[in-house]
Amino acid sequence: MMKKLVINKTSHETRVALQENGHIAELYIERTRERGIVGNIYKGKVIRVLPGMQAAFVDIGLEKAAFLYVADVIDEMEAVADFVDGSRDSSAPGNENLEETEHPLPPIEDLLQEGQEILVQIAKEPLGTKGARITSHISLPGRHLVYMPTIDHIGISRRIENEDEKERLRRLVEHIRPEGTGFIVRTAAESKSEDDLRSDMTSLAELWQDIERIQERKAAPALVHSDLDVTSKVLRDILTEDIGHILVDTQEEYDKIVQFLGTYMPSLQCNVELYDKDEPLFDACGLEVEISRALGRKVWLKSGGYIIIEQTEALTAVDVNTGRFVGKRNLEDTILRTNLEAVKEIAYQLRLRNIGGLIIIDFIDMEKELHREQVHSALEEALKKDKSKTNILKISELGLVEMTRKRVRESIGRTLCEPCPYCEGTGYVKSRTTMAFEIFRKLKREMRELPGYRVNLQVHPDVATLLYDEENGGVEELEQHFQKQISIIARPNFHIEQFEIAAG
Repeated sequence: MMKKLVINKTSHETRVALQENGHIAELYIERTRERGIVGNIYKGKVIRVLPGMQAAFVDIGLEKAAFLYVADVIDEMEAVADFVDGSRDSSAPGNENLEETEHPLPPIEDLLQEGQEILVQIAKEPLGTKGARITSHISLPGRHLVYMPTIDHIGISRRIENEDEKERLRRLVEHIRPEGTGFIVRTAAESKSEDDLRSDMTSLAELWQDIERIQERKAAPALVHSDLDVTSKVLRDILTEDIGHILVDTQEEYDKIVQFLGTYMPSLQCNVELYDKDEPLFDACGLEVEISRALGRKVWLKSGGYIIIEQTEALTAVDVNTGRFVGKRNLEDTILRTNLEAVKEIAYQLRLRNIGGLIIIDFIDMEKELHREQVHSALEEALKKDKSKTNILKISELGLVEMTRKRVRESIGRTLCEPCPYCEGTGYVKSRTTMAFEIFRKLKREMRELPGYRVNLQVHPDVATLLYDEENGGVEELEQHFQKQISIIARPNFHIEQFEIAAG
């Protein structure tokens, strides 16, 4: 599979696209004024302990208080696994294999008190109305290792499949790590020497010492350490041997990449190219069209079928339809082929749009159990390319699949878009006819109280046209009933649901 990184850098925004077989597979966006905070380390102050939720709110200096769950306070390996797997939105190669421990959690009120200062790290960005999710388990990722200074543990990436190599890396780390500290061996460490791991370990330990010195000098709430910018994160976390080409459009980013490769990956055979043509880089690579397509709710399939993707606060619904596809053999075959084609597109769109949380997929109903199992297996296979953790349930008799996908940052749609000022995110506005009848009811209530013989009605031009034409009879009926003239005034700057009634 041919993979390529395409990096577009401007003064206000950096965009990094991972291309697979000529199509964008993942997109990372960082805006200068809205830099991501996942991985940042803060000195915070506990402002509220909630025994009923076994959690606490911590002031770290952001607009909303951060949320700290009890498992993220104590030495709980499952919490660490969630943090390492989920917080690094671009570090999916480090999906780590950490053993889970089974023991009851102590009450949150025994661990934290209001006013207490605590060093925490952002595990999940603020999403919607929710504040950031934080953990007290500090995790510092390097190229080959993830350093956990507060936990005595060694973990190995699940993506390293060779058991002998896993055991070799485990013995190496055990031999050279400082006593009482924890390390996770990342996928990039496969086949690396002791010197490579020791160098990474030393630099991470020095970084932790700097963080400790800084936090001692600062009063809570305060930022203690900022994680890398998006380009550096991608280079550190997803740049592997199967990415053979990096295309970048600024000299500054080009120099940064060349320096990184020379320092950390001198043996990597990766061609770094500075793009200097007049046509914008993302246009030249056809990425702008794909990004625009990823913002639409309807996605057409090659056969003529289509899927509809609807995101809500609670879940994302995906609906599969045959559309223009009529098939060649029989209805059941047409349904199966459409569902199988939709599976590939759904897996691709979830990854590209970075959709997380609860996802419900409404496949076209299939009568045969064999076909349902075939579609379910195809979905599992298609999602293997996705580095974010997914969990899929069997297809129900109604053709529904319930699944979850690890959500650690906002989707592309919510990053690049905002709720419509007309419909306020509902996706609908009142029709012209509905507005006309609403206006008639309002006029009936208020015309009698208005002084004079003339009423000025200011409306959106589309509503004005309807009142002059199809609904003119309703206007005349009101004029005759109240013995007043209604003057309709079109206002182009009005919302279609906006109108004003006043005496003339």
